[in-house]
Amino acid sequence: MTELQRLRNAFRTSLDLAPDAPVDDLQYQDNAQWDSLAHMSLVAAIEDEFDIMIDTDDVINMSSFAEAVRILGKYGVTFDE
Repeated sequence: MTELQRLRNAFRTSLDLAPDAPVDDLQYQDNAQWDSLAHMSLVAAIEDEFDIMIDTDDVINMSSFAEAVRILGKYGVTFDE
């Protein structure tokens, strides 16, 4: 499983989406399931999945799937697909 697939799965699980739901274009403000509680669940899932600790500023700035990819790059996660 690629890093991108792992991240997609973390999004789907945390936001209670279907296993095949498209997530690459997800935006915080556009998804009713992505509320503040789900956001913290998502951050925890990403931290567990990639064995990292995301700092507070990055937690706050993680407002889309694309932004999550960018932020994880700062922590040494590379995405090839």
